[in-house]
Amino acid sequence: MQYDLIISVIKTARENNSLYWKDHILQRMRQRKISVSDILTVLNDFSIIKEYKVDKPFPSYLLVGFADKKPIHIVVGVNEIDFEIHLITAYIPDDLIWEDNYRRRK
Repeated sequence: MQYDLIISVIKTARENNSLYWKDHILQRMRQRKISVSDILTVLNDFSIIKEYKVDKPFPSYLLVGFADKKPIHIVVGVNEIDFEIHLITAYIPDDLIWEDNYRRRK
């Protein structure tokens, strides 16, 4: 599946600081010791590994990227019209569950 448009929207939102941090992601980041800097680093260089088209109010996507060699998964809702993203949750994927550089479940 081709995600060029979505990747462009996410990167433009990152550059324009059109990021909406949900309470949930902030709580999970604290619990999982993931920093704001980690999230911003991943949003500069990531792959989309799953799409949730029916999520509301915007379709969401599971991203994978690395911050200081640490793998991080982030779920973001993407508003393609206004070029903004809603950061929903983030976690460090488990080696026992994920393979292919944390892009596919075992």
